[in-house]
Amino acid sequence: MLPLSRRQLLARSGTGLGLLGLAGVLGQPAEAANPLAARKPHFAPKAKHIIHLFMNGGPSQVDTFDPKPELTKRHGEQPSAGLKTERRTGGLMKSPFAFKKCGKSGIEVSELYPEVGACIDDICVVRGMHTNIPNHEPGLLLMTCGNTQPIRPSYGSWLLYGLGTENQNLPGFVVLCPGKPVVGPALWNNSFLPGIYQGCHIANLDPKRVIDHIQNRNLSSDTQREQLDLLNGLNKFHLERSDGDDQLDARIQSLEMAFRMQTEATDAFDVNKEPTKTREEYGKGYFADACLTARRLVERGVRTVQVFYGSGQPWDDHGDIEKGHRNKAKDSDKAIAALLRDLKRTGLLNETLVLWGGEFGRTPTSEGGTGRDHNHHGFSVWLAGGGIKGGQTYGSTDEFGFKAVENKVHVHDLHATMLHLMGIDHEKLTYRYSGRDFRLTDVHGTVVKALLA
Repeated sequence: MLPLSRRQLLARSGTGLGLLGLAGVLGQPAEAANPLAARKPHFAPKAKHIIHLFMNGGPSQVDTFDPKPELTKRHGEQPSAGLKTERRTGGLMKSPFAFKKCGKSGIEVSELYPEVGACIDDICVVRGMHTNIPNHEPGLLLMTCGNTQPIRPSYGSWLLYGLGTENQNLPGFVVLCPGKPVVGPALWNNSFLPGIYQGCHIANLDPKRVIDHIQNRNLSSDTQREQLDLLNGLNKFHLERSDGDDQLDARIQSLEMAFRMQTEATDAFDVNKEPTKTREEYGKGYFADACLTARRLVERGVRTVQVFYGSGQPWDDHGDIEKGHRNKAKDSDKAIAALLRDLKRTGLLNETLVLWGGEFGRTPTSEGGTGRDHNHHGFSVWLAGGGIKGGQTYGSTDEFGFKAVENKVHVHDLHATMLHLMGIDHEKLTYRYSGRDFRLTDVHGTVVKALLA
């Protein structure tokens, strides 16, 4: 890799290089300056990888992992004046789904998720989540980038920047999404971090089409290498003369990554190479294949994999939540449980943090009689593996499931805890940009130690 230019060194001085540090770049051999090289964390990590099962659109906490008997008792009643919702909603609406105690821990889980319920002893359900605003765009951005505006790097980019990746032949940050959700690429962008840390969006899981033009049918590998060396030589010459160009530097690194990916990418994404029994455990469809692909990627050293349930906001059930949530849960329950069991069977669950949840929750009051509106005051996510203490719930919402009231956890706290499990002090992973040091959690965030094993 070309040494950092004078302009880049000045821009990244102080704490700007986060875990690397300016002295680390200057004092180590040239190969250590590889922007994707695996790097030591601040302290011993509990997890090495993250799989984020993103239920974009906002699943209802009171219909999945936060049972509220009081809703059943007071179904149809008008809530108090303090229960203010984004839109005008009706009376309290009981959950149409029964809850059942699962596992040795006896945690109650909705009938929507029987397979996940069977894995509950490995899961910590965080019932006291809350976020800033009940709108999809800022909610999605906050959950992925730590900010409600599309101007900050995704946490996957932060992790890749801070820790690098173990496999140099695959992207370190992969986003499996069958289309573009609201906000789109801003959810996995690198923003002001170097371009090589941007997430790699995969929309089609067909191994022959997963990445366009991954194979060159006209040139041999040796000829491609000669061609790439010539092109990179010219690019680096221009880079030196221009005293640094982040976009050009990212282009050079991306070309090298693309060349290396020819040998491994198609294999990693080919779930057909899995035993028939394994594929049957996950089920069929994009989400099932994406969950299985996520396991194949982390076992090959990929740092972060985000699995979006679908494009748009599929969990956004403003009407007929019974039908909508039932269909989506049926489509995802089997695959999620199979992923947890698969990771546990192979020993990967010990070093892989799995996160399930949406950008916010839904109201305990009805919208249109059968649906639920957005609710950012209180909702649920759950975590498993990677240093998490399973078989427990943490935090709670009020008697109706509207607002987090005990052991509240903000998205910044969730991010701080995720980074902690990866061996990172969230206050020290910084990047100097536009005259200040930025970090994923901004000036907020507290590690929730009660979640840790």
